[in-house]
Amino acid sequence: MARHIEPVCRLCRREGEKLFLKGSRCMSSKCAIERRAFHPGQHGPNVRARRNKASDFSMQLREKQKMRRIYGVLEKQFRRYFGMAAKTRGVTGSELIVLLERRLDNVIYRMGFAVSRAAARQVVAHAHLDINGHPIDVASYLVKPGDKITVRDVSRKLIYFKTLAGDKDVPAVPAWLHADRGTLTGTVNALPKREDIDVPLKEQLVVEYYSR
Repeated sequence: MARHIEPVCRLCRREGEKLFLKGSRCMSSKCAIERRAFHPGQHGPNVRARRNKASDFSMQLREKQKMRRIYGVLEKQFRRYFGMAAKTRGVTGSELIVLLERRLDNVIYRMGFAVSRAAARQVVAHAHLDINGHPIDVASYLVKPGDKITVRDVSRKLIYFKTLAGDKDVPAVPAWLHADRGTLTGTVNALPKREDIDVPLKEQLVVEYYSR
């Protein structure tokens, strides 16, 4: 499985804002944006000063890259999701974000069973989860309303999940999901709507990028 192996904090610095790729570190003073709020590379501090106003293409590209990086999706996968969204009857940009939100790794992150989407992919890849009673290890699995997600009995003995069950300092679970951290179970109540998704993205720019 292809994956990004370089320091992810460089991605936040490249986009010029927090993408929350490192869990709790992003909320601390160790966050790369807090310490070095300029582009990575030897010319980083001077890049913004040299550049003129960004072109329309540049803004579209940056928004596409930001969306890809937030959800941890490679370019080929992302283009496939865009094609799926374009075939639906709804607004293409909104449908694209809804598809990305339905990914199993994102749902695990939203339920609070992982500190980041990257950590959630590890949880899924190591087959710690059952969906509707069946084991699954595919991070790109698209959840459906009524799906019940459960941490497997053998995995509950791990220190990671024991600590997780007792941790109270976690973000709120979106209304379209239900999670019980005590029993390490969750349910997909409904498909998310765009207004339910709190990601700072301008999806119309992504649509314009692929519509060139």
